[in-house]
Amino acid sequence: MFGIPRRYSHFVFGVIQSGLTTVVATGIASFPEPTIAQFVAHWMLSWLVAWAAMMPVVILAAPGIRALTFAITREEAGH
Repeated sequence: MFGIPRRYSHFVFGVIQSGLTTVVATGIASFPEPTIAQFVAHWMLSWLVAWAAMMPVVILAAPGIRALTFAITREEAGH
C-alpha cells in the first residue's frame, strides 16, 4: 500500500497504536465539555499532546512488551 519496508513495521505499529489509544482516551476525557465546538477543540488539542507524549513511549516499550508476552505465554499443543 504505502511501500514502507517491513523492517519498520515496529514503528508503524507504534504510531497507529498510540494514535488510536490516545484518540479514544482523550475523547472520553473531553466528553464533559458543554458544547460540540468546545468538545472538539479540547479533544483535538488533548489528543495532539497525548499522542506526542505516548508515541515514543509505545515505540520504545513495544520490544520489551513483546518479549514479556512471549515469556509469560506458551504455544498451544498441536500448533
